[in-house]
Amino acid sequence: MQKFLQKVITNNLTRASMAHFGQSLKPPVRVAITGAAGQIGYSLIFRVASGEMLGPNQPVILHLIDLPFAMTALNGVAMEIQDCAFPLVQGIVATDNQTVGFKDVNYALLVGAKPRGPGMERGDLLKDNGKIFTETGKYINDHASRDIKVVVVGNPCNTNCLILANQIKDIPKENFTAMTRLDHNRAQHQLADKLGVHSSDIRKIAIFGNHSPTMVPYIDQMTAKNHKATVDQQWVTQTFIPTVQQRGAEIIKARKLSSAASAGNAAMNHITTWVNGTPEGDYTSMAIPSDGSYGVPKGLIFSFPVTVKNGKYSIVQGLPISPFYQGLLDKTIKELVDERNAVDHLLK
Repeated sequence: MQKFLQKVITNNLTRASMAHFGQSLKPPVRVAITGAAGQIGYSLIFRVASGEMLGPNQPVILHLIDLPFAMTALNGVAMEIQDCAFPLVQGIVATDNQTVGFKDVNYALLVGAKPRGPGMERGDLLKDNGKIFTETGKYINDHASRDIKVVVVGNPCNTNCLILANQIKDIPKENFTAMTRLDHNRAQHQLADKLGVHSSDIRKIAIFGNHSPTMVPYIDQMTAKNHKATVDQQWVTQTFIPTVQQRGAEIIKARKLSSAASAGNAAMNHITTWVNGTPEGDYTSMAIPSDGSYGVPKGLIFSFPVTVKNGKYSIVQGLPISPFYQGLLDKTIKELVDERNAVDHLLK
């Protein structure tokens, strides 16, 4: 059933896309989304299919991957994509087979991960997800395109990415990243609201560290409408930083569900910026393999302020780190070192 579904959808949508765009199409790229039948996947897939992530002239072949028990729901998602008749979608692969799912993939958004259950310690969660990302890393190494760009969304995303990248032997390690763009976006809105400007007016902010309550929203170089901007330090310490750090929990309390739409949006933002670059005079936040900058141990997957150009990111160097921020950085570094130690057996 799955093979038949893949073949029919691919053929029909390729003809429809070509008829709509004629010869103006770029060659299609393959985009894999794991956990594709889940809430984040559902909020993300249709925006990718519409061209919002990679642009209005970039056809895509969607590789939707989930576990065997989710295949009925996933096939329903595939039917909905058909019913949208997206001109840019030239194929759909809906599968629980990672060999098929990652075959020749150019972009991967790894949403699927085991969630934290009641009473589960973070160390237990790391170990359970370690098995998932060890396996996924091997499939990506063996079957994906050599230029694949990967963002790990499933939590704990920094260390899941570390485990994943450790399995990679034939693809550059810098192609494996984790998502802190959601935290960056949250910080941007909080600051815009405080200063009475639009979120797009806020520049030169960043998230350092782990995607966890130890993350460090850094705003010492912030500008608003291209002018240096400051906010009250008491508000920063008592309201701003805790709000950004705990926003996910606050949304769960309000919705009784996780922040699926904003997470999907941030994952898409992450890839869009990676492909198209950062605006001149601004930077973004990506969790990437540390090169030792800002005293972060080499190899940790750590969020830094980065600029992006021609598909390559670079850590922004020389930002002043006050004693206040250094104290916060020390905590998030320690947490990520502890996480790495907890999964050390998977990194050998």
